Amino acid sequence: MLTVARDLIGVRLWIDGVGGAIVETEAYHHEDPASHSHAGLNPRIASMFGAPGHAYVYRSYGLHWCLNLVCGTEPGGAVLIRALEPQDGLDRMRARRGVEPVRQLCSGPGKLGQALAVTRALDGAPLDAPPFRLAPAERPWLIQAGERIGISRAQAQPWRFGASGSPFLSRPFPRA
Repeated sequence: MLTVARDLIGVRLWIDGVGGAIVETEAYHHEDPASHSHAGLNPRIASMFGAPGHAYVYRSYGLHWCLNLVCGTEPGGAVLIRALEPQDGLDRMRARRGVEPVRQLCSGPGKLGQALAVTRALDGAPLDAPPFRLAPAERPWLIQAGERIGISRAQAQPWRFGASGSPFLSRPFPRA
């Protein structure tokens, strides 16, 4: 998962033609106390224990749909897509989010979910079939790693990855 989380930076992601370049991710493993899969399999998180290459969608704080890509050699691993650089479907993103500045469209997992129209209906959907589309990064990206954010357990894990200096991150990385 850590390799996938890092390698996803710069990868282009679309849902029904709306999307852009992934600029921030966080990795979660089944042995990680911050992971939904830590307590084991249950119906709500079943897609996390499915085959790699599927979506795991959950609702954060009962408000925001968040998109994860199931991955890893062991069941229960996923990478949260925290932010992307909006590139395609900006008008649809703006309408869904109700904001104008491009910087505010996908700079956080909940914002991204709203802008890309992520819902529970996508949970378990294969990432290599519509409505999803993934494409390799168009250029190399300088990547930073740091502590995860927005969680109460195992924050110190340096399992958050982001495009260095991107204005589209959910939160800047601390300076070294």
